[in-house]
Amino acid sequence: MKGFIHQFESFGCVDGPGSRFIVFTAGCNMRCKYCHNPDTWIMKQGKQYEPEEVLKEALTCRSYWGKKGGITVSGGEPLLQIDFLIELFTLAKKEGINTCIDTAGEPFTKEGEWFEKFKKLMEVTDILLMDIKHIDEEEHKKLTGRSGKNIRQMFAYLDEIQKPIWIRHVLVPGITDNDEYLVQTRDFIRTLSNVYRVEVLPYHSLAVPKYKDLGIKYPLEDTPSPSKERIENARKILECDKYTRWEE
Repeated sequence: MKGFIHQFESFGCVDGPGSRFIVFTAGCNMRCKYCHNPDTWIMKQGKQYEPEEVLKEALTCRSYWGKKGGITVSGGEPLLQIDFLIELFTLAKKEGINTCIDTAGEPFTKEGEWFEKFKKLMEVTDILLMDIKHIDEEEHKKLTGRSGKNIRQMFAYLDEIQKPIWIRHVLVPGITDNDEYLVQTRDFIRTLSNVYRVEVLPYHSLAVPKYKDLGIKYPLEDTPSPSKERIENARKILECDKYTRWEE
């Protein structure tokens, strides 16, 4: 069993509780207009690693993790390599390591073999960082190129099994920075009882040079970053200060 890996980051402090070793997998089916990692889209462009190799690399940083830290697998989209994830996290849990997945949830389905694997993965996963790309279905398709219906089903399932999640929402002027959509997003979050943290991520265009290097047109070239006032407005509507269980 080998996974396609884009890169490692030895010290992450915003990718789950405590300090984390971050594994960035390669491969993603979404094409989010604000994606800051277009170089992770193609799975086979990543370098292949066995789970044991990744764990060995992670363990070199264990002294920095403290009581809450551990391993976070990000992407790309980690759930596209679910067999690799199961094996890596199974090995990690044998070492007593906290495990976290940073996912958009796009591959999720409650049908067939994949769902059985997902249930097995959740047995060795402590936390998930989940994106809400856009609450409106048609706008979600415009923004990401994919439906959000199955992603909302994933949120519901994680709530059903009471798996802790941290929700993140990118605030993009003209797309998600809209009070009506923000209220709908808040109302959706209120239906969930497993939310430990809600975070607003201000849109930025720092990835533009990556797009140029890859010869890809950047979709939001003329989109500014949101103002401090709009960021605070979004935080208030989404009730970010209400969700403090992550720090417990």
